[in-house]
Amino acid sequence: MTAAEPTILATSGGHRAGTRTRLLFDALVHHAVDLSGVHGRRPRILYVGTATGDAEHVTARVAEAARVAGYDLTPLQLFPMPNVEDVEGTVLAHDVVWVMGGSVANLLAVWRVHGLDVIMRRAWRAGVVLAGVSAGSICWFEGGATDSFGPGLRPVTDGLGLLPYGNGVHYDSDAGRRPLIHRLVAEGAFRTAHCTDDGVGLVYRGTELVEAVTELPGRGAYVVGRAGTETVEERIEPRLLPAPRF
Repeated sequence: MTAAEPTILATSGGHRAGTRTRLLFDALVHHAVDLSGVHGRRPRILYVGTATGDAEHVTARVAEAARVAGYDLTPLQLFPMPNVEDVEGTVLAHDVVWVMGGSVANLLAVWRVHGLDVIMRRAWRAGVVLAGVSAGSICWFEGGATDSFGPGLRPVTDGLGLLPYGNGVHYDSDAGRRPLIHRLVAEGAFRTAHCTDDGVGLVYRGTELVEAVTELPGRGAYVVGRAGTETVEERIEPRLLPAPRF
C-alpha cells in the first residue's frame, strides 16, 4: 500500500474503446495509479465487477485493457462464491481497487453478505486507492441516484459512507440525475452532493475533496448544497489529465 493517506477517486469515466482491443483504460484509471504513488514495479490493480454480476466478458475486456496499460490485474469475483481464499488479504495486496459500474444496489447487498464493506474501509485506511466508475463511484458515498431498480431513477441511501456526501454520476448524459440529486438535497437525504459529468473524477484525501480531474475537455464537476431554503449548485472546473500513451 503506497498512498500516503486514505484516497478515493470517484468517477464517471475511465474507459474508452480501443482500435485493436474492445476496451482501453483512459486517463482516469491511470490517474488512480498515479495517486497510489507506486513506482519501480508494475502497478497491481484489483478489479471488482460485482455490479455487473461478475460478467465474464466484461472481466476479460478489463484484463485486456490492463495488459495494454502494463498493469497486473486481479479480478475479485463473488459469484458464485469468492474466487480467492483470503478476500481481505487479496484486497490489501493491491495498489488500486477499480470498481466497475452496473447495479450499485446489488453491489452493496453482495458486498455486505461477504463482509467486503468492512474490508474496503480497512483498505482505504491502509492506503489502497479506492476508485471506480458510476456504481463504482456511488458506493463510496452515502448514496446517490441509481437505475438499479428499473428504468426510472430512484435514490439509494445506504452507500458505504466513507465519503459523507451524496454522489451524482453521469450528470450531463442522463437528464434525470440532476433534478433527482437536487430533490434529495432539498429534502435532506444528503446534506451535500458531489457530482460528475461523463469523463470527470473527484479526488478525495480522507473525506476532503481536493481536486476535480477530467479525461474529456469541457466537462464539469458540481457541488450541490443548501443556502437557506434554496438548493444551490456550484460548478468546479476540472484539471484536464494528459492522454495515456499506448
